[in-house]
Parts: sequence; structure tokens; C-alpha cells
Amino acid sequence: MAKTVVIDQEECIGCEACVETCPSVFAFDDDAGKAYVIEGQETGDDCVDEAVASCPAECITYE
Repeated sequence: MAKTVVIDQEECIGCEACVETCPSVFAFDDDAGKAYVIEGQETGDDCVDEAVASCPAECITYE
């Protein structure tokens, strides 16, 4: 069963660390000032784990 990556939008501080670390999976919504997971992207990349570890708000999780 594949893991799904989720960003808690309430907790996201908009630092874009995840986008810089893993731009194939994460993108930034300028209007909301928050990062989001690009729908349909493969989340098994090693960069996802790096993005989770680099998030200062600790708002990226797997479900």
C-alpha cells in the first residue's frame, strides 16, 4: 500500500523548504502562502523524506 504525503495547511509557515528540497512532489501556492503536495506525484522519492526532515513546522506527514 502506497503512502500518501500530507501537509497540514494550518501548521505550514510557508518557508518553502519542502519545495526547494523536493520540487517534483511539493509546490507553493503564492496566494495562500502555503506549500502543497502536487496531486498524482510519486511520493516514494528519497527527497520526500528529506523534505519531511527539513520542515521547521513539522507539518508534513505520511498517511
